[in-house]
Amino acid sequence: MTDAHCHVARGSGRHFLCEPCDLSSAIVGDLCFVGSHPWYLDGFDAVELRRRLVADPHLGVGEIGLDRLRAKEIPQRMREAFEAQLALAAELGRPVALHGAKCWGEVVETIRRVAPKGIPALLFHGFSRSAGLLPEIVAMNGYVSIGPAILNDHAVNYRTLAKALPADRLLVETDCVPETAASTPVVEEVAAKLAEVRGERMESLAARLEENADSFIAACTA
Repeated sequence: MTDAHCHVARGSGRHFLCEPCDLSSAIVGDLCFVGSHPWYLDGFDAVELRRRLVADPHLGVGEIGLDRLRAKEIPQRMREAFEAQLALAAELGRPVALHGAKCWGEVVETIRRVAPKGIPALLFHGFSRSAGLLPEIVAMNGYVSIGPAILNDHAVNYRTLAKALPADRLLVETDCVPETAASTPVVEEVAAKLAEVRGERMESLAARLEENADSFIAACTA
């Protein structure tokens, strides 16, 4: 099964592997993303990112975005780096893996303003906003990946969102990082709970999830 957002590749399934990570953990069939996470912008270099992307036409851009988990106000440096990376992805026609903790509306607005076309597919990783943004996300050829938060019985709003997601835009992820890989649920656990929450058979949902991952990749290679 495809893990649609992780920072270390585990198991034999396909991975959408995002920086910050060691891309050497990738296996055949993985989709890899390079870029500067909003928490780690000290080394952001747009010229170097362009060089890496031009050198490998199979790379996407990510994990990039905006964040309010660590500060109430979004720093200007974070906005500038996000916009620069979005513009580069649009120019080169690369998929993007997005981060938008507590500010998904601003992420969508920034994409609309900076890169209204040119990005073939967008992965809204860890999306936890209400369903109101979904029509615009779909119009952007966006996909939403559901993560281990769905395993939390207290995550009522998250499970409600998971039920509302369009079936053809749904992916699953672990957001696994090397430091906590041993304790992070595997993607099959996430998918099993998602099937339960949505009232679907696991076999049918698993097949749909793989079709969606295939569609995401196909959009990036068209």
